[in-house]
Amino acid sequence: MLLGTLEQGLIFSIMVLGVYISYKILDFPDLSVDGSFPLGAAVAAVCVSRGMSPVLALLLAVIAGGMAGFVTGYIHVKWNITNLLAGIIVMTGLYSVNLRVMGKSNIPLFGVDHLFNTGLPSIVVILVLLTVVKGSLDYLLKTKFGFALKALGDNETLVVSLGINEKHLKIYGLAISNALVALSGGILAQYQGFADVGMGTGTIVTGLAAIIIGETVFKTGKFMKATTVALLGTLIFKYVVAAALKMGMRASDLKLVTAVIVVGIMALKEKKKGLKRGVASNG
Repeated sequence: MLLGTLEQGLIFSIMVLGVYISYKILDFPDLSVDGSFPLGAAVAAVCVSRGMSPVLALLLAVIAGGMAGFVTGYIHVKWNITNLLAGIIVMTGLYSVNLRVMGKSNIPLFGVDHLFNTGLPSIVVILVLLTVVKGSLDYLLKTKFGFALKALGDNETLVVSLGINEKHLKIYGLAISNALVALSGGILAQYQGFADVGMGTGTIVTGLAAIIIGETVFKTGKFMKATTVALLGTLIFKYVVAAALKMGMRASDLKLVTAVIVVGIMALKEKKKGLKRGVASNG
């Protein structure tokens, strides 16, 4: 169980990195990730089931997720639809798109060649994929584009004053975010041996929970990057959920457990902020 939870946590951490871009960097509560996660799983599952290379299937899943993020960003910046509503609209539309892609609600991958029946240990395959994704994202955030992306979430006026097209930048950021989410879905579909149209329900909550846990337990700085904090937060979250299920909770209660964890952590975080403000005012 410990190894299985670790493997799933590492797969989900790729999704969390995508949510980190939209939620923490762009300050954009992107609900479309609940649709782009199963979209990546659907595309990867269909491609693999038809004999396509598992790696190429993941590449197509990334492209599909990037297109979903592009649509979210486009309708937000071009038609002035609020970020929350734009995400809901795309998430709703993607449900039908995913059914179209899959042709049915579930695609089994048993007896099909994929990443996790090549003879290599699953943990090795996952670690290689995660290392490539995290390393690429860390490098991207150090480039001029990455700094502009982070500045956009902090101070959009500053980005505009520098002559950067903030609308295009936001669309690109959301495309990258959803591409990573879809990649995670494609990997998970191959890992668990099936893709299901409903597997993305609660993705955004899971991502937020992992990020909040990571920021509560760890601190970013010179010795720990924000992406590492998000990754560790995902692992902690997954082990907490696994412990809850081990204690006798039903699998059907998983979403409830996730919601309770998120509320509890956020309440604790706000309480700590209140105590700090109280100490500062008394001082």
